Amino acid sequence: MATLRNEELTQLLDDIESDRVEFKESLSGGSPTRIREAICAFANDLPDHRKPGIVLVGVRNDGEGVGLRITDELLKQLGDMKTDGNILPPPSLTVEKRFLRGKEVAVVTVEPSDSPPVRFRGRVHIRIGPRRGIATAQDERILNEKRRHGDLPFDIHPIQSAVLADIDLLYFRHQYLRQAFARDILDANDRSLEEQLAATKMIASVDDPTPTVLGMLVLGKSPQDLLPGSYVQFIRFAGTEAYSDIIDAEEIRGSVPDVIRRLDEKLKSNNRTAIDFISANTERRKSLYPIAAIQQIARNAIMHRTYEATNAPVHVHWLEDRIEITSPGGPFGRVSADNFGLPGQVDYRNPNLADAMKTLGFVQRFGLGILTAQRLLKNDGHPKIDFEVSQNGVAATIWATSPQGSD
Repeated sequence: MATLRNEELTQLLDDIESDRVEFKESLSGGSPTRIREAICAFANDLPDHRKPGIVLVGVRNDGEGVGLRITDELLKQLGDMKTDGNILPPPSLTVEKRFLRGKEVAVVTVEPSDSPPVRFRGRVHIRIGPRRGIATAQDERILNEKRRHGDLPFDIHPIQSAVLADIDLLYFRHQYLRQAFARDILDANDRSLEEQLAATKMIASVDDPTPTVLGMLVLGKSPQDLLPGSYVQFIRFAGTEAYSDIIDAEEIRGSVPDVIRRLDEKLKSNNRTAIDFISANTERRKSLYPIAAIQQIARNAIMHRTYEATNAPVHVHWLEDRIEITSPGGPFGRVSADNFGLPGQVDYRNPNLADAMKTLGFVQRFGLGILTAQRLLKNDGHPKIDFEVSQNGVAATIWATSPQGSD
């Protein structure tokens, strides 16, 4: 991501009519919502500038600084707008403090998305010159056309051997759309089914209704016919080694929503509850693992795995002393083996699948799955998760509670 020099930012201060800059005096009142709307609009880049949009916090509408103190907490609040799940798919942005004309200013730099349209709370925001507003059906058609010619993430590549009959249109109409878009947008009802499928990236375009990888993963009637590795292999072993007797095994197939729900059922059924009559006067029940921690790591594996050029599934191996979850595909983008799992280190191999999983409620917010799982396990007396990160995949080992309760 290119960083603008102070001279370039100062020029934007003078150009108050520019459609590439938004001024905000502070984060008080409704400003956080307006900033998110601006981020969404800049990510959509309807005018096709192919240049970043800039939000300057600590600046009046006339371009003059107000002397706002730019604290680490304020920068964190701005940075969290990328991962709090309100803007989908997650935008590419940076946040930093600059001194412009002697005043502190927070600078949010938003790159145009390579997979528009981008939505904020179910609405596609756009900006052309002084006009800000919600995209019309025609605006969305333009954004869809832009996506066709961009450098597409693999999860929205069309699958040439797929046809519209391969996806579940009833589920799309009655479930997915209602969760993806605000009710007033759906009530307007001025978009055809093909336009709605294209806007959610389930098909390549209105003129080319070929299902995408995303469309098959989320809506596919039998996704594994075209994406053979898109399933989860669950095995429960009787002992502590992978050559122990197998007491439960299943290949969990279907669309991603179906796979997640059925995997949840499998995890819960194997997470037997122990009953403690000794340490307290009343009966206490305790599961082997905090189930939400296992779900976080398993869903991360499904979200961040590579679906390209591999037939390997996600593996969930449950042994007597641990659970091993293995995901094909190593770290991606800004995430490396060295910073894997650290706060603030997040990138998206499948940004549109991440969008869909958030839309369907399987993800609450982005970038916190591993941290949340570690916290839940620690609170329950478990050691930290061990991660083995390589170019070919990520393996997470969740340990059963140690006798000493070690960290």
